[in-house]
Amino acid sequence: MKLTIAIVFAAALLLVPVVNGQEAPQAPQPPNARGADTVPNHPHPPPPPDPLAHLMFPPDMIMGHARQLNLTDEQKAYMRAEIQKTTTIYQELQWKLQDQSELLHETMKSTSVNEQQALAQLDKVLELEREIKRLHIGLAVRLKNRLTPEQQEQLNKMRMDHHPADVRPPIE
Repeated sequence: MKLTIAIVFAAALLLVPVVNGQEAPQAPQPPNARGADTVPNHPHPPPPPDPLAHLMFPPDMIMGHARQLNLTDEQKAYMRAEIQKTTTIYQELQWKLQDQSELLHETMKSTSVNEQQALAQLDKVLELEREIKRLHIGLAVRLKNRLTPEQQEQLNKMRMDHHPADVRPPIE
């Protein structure tokens, strides 16, 4: 279950650049697979950090510290149900996204690409990515809203203790 939750949030973090209109990070490719315009020994800059990460709490962090946070039985039951529901929907969306991405790839691999067809297929891919991101943000909001201010403060402190570089100061 923790692995599934971690995968769900990792995917959400990878989609942030796409949602913000930036190119999604790609897996590194061997030098000979890159385009001729890529300069070797000059890696691409890392994607920008998630601008909402310091405002949300990953489900595995909440559930992994349930005892320390003194989550009530009601809070735990609600969170487990929401995580399970979200995971099921996420899996379906991932399968659809994979199918649509494969279709986009097929459309783009020709030496002459039908622009309207390619852009229409891209819209399908982007819509699924938007749905996935919305799903993750919705879950994070629901879970955060079930935490007391004291529990949220505890989680912020835990995050600062474990990853001080990941925590941003509040914007005033």
